[in-house]
Amino acid sequence: MKRIFIAQPMGDKSTREILEERAHAEKIAGTILGEIELIHSWEPNAKEHLNAVENLGRSIFLLGSADVAVFAPGWNEARGCLIEHEVAEKYGIKILDLSNV
Repeated sequence: MKRIFIAQPMGDKSTREILEERAHAEKIAGTILGEIELIHSWEPNAKEHLNAVENLGRSIFLLGSADVAVFAPGWNEARGCLIEHEVAEKYGIKILDLSNV
């Protein structure tokens, strides 16, 4: 079983849109990787009690426990996702880019 971390752009998206995109990324990752376990890295109310840097730090902490970092379409235009991608690359976490899937 592979533990996956989903990175996705979230700016200006509703909770519903974020959840739908996460479900879609999880489904595709499961099809490609087989049995997976999702690391629950998204917290709907995080912005209320964490600033952007604190939230990114929390995400990177959780990314550290992933076997695979799954990047949803548009990741390469989102500041936090770009940083998460670089961390995954630099620390040898397998990357699954869904931009063209």
